[in-house]
Amino acid sequence: MKNFKELIIWKNGIELVKGIYKISKKLPVEEKYGLVSQLTRAAVSIPANIAEGSSRNSDKDYARFIQIALGSAFETQTYLVLIKEMNWIKIEELENIETLLEEEIKMLHSFINKLNSYQSKANS
Repeated sequence: MKNFKELIIWKNGIELVKGIYKISKKLPVEEKYGLVSQLTRAAVSIPANIAEGSSRNSDKDYARFIQIALGSAFETQTYLVLIKEMNWIKIEELENIETLLEEEIKMLHSFINKLNSYQSKANS
């Protein structure tokens, strides 16, 4: 088992979740069971899937969980676009979290590629 707590990608995911929770507190109360719930669940899913994937025995399985985390990152990104479009939060307040999310997406892509290359070498 790999120690996911040492991964920068997981640590970044935790910071992302903390930022998302701060943003979610500023959203309209009537969105508590709608967008807020979906946004926070999608964000939490990112580091959770990184952690869960680390328990898998093969790089192929691990990569699948990282792909799920990537999907959750894109879902989170979509909710942030909606929040901006609805003018619920000032654009300046979203900039840091959007930058962090973009970094996470890049790292997830890179990690998937790395795991897939390990898998390819193992099959050679």
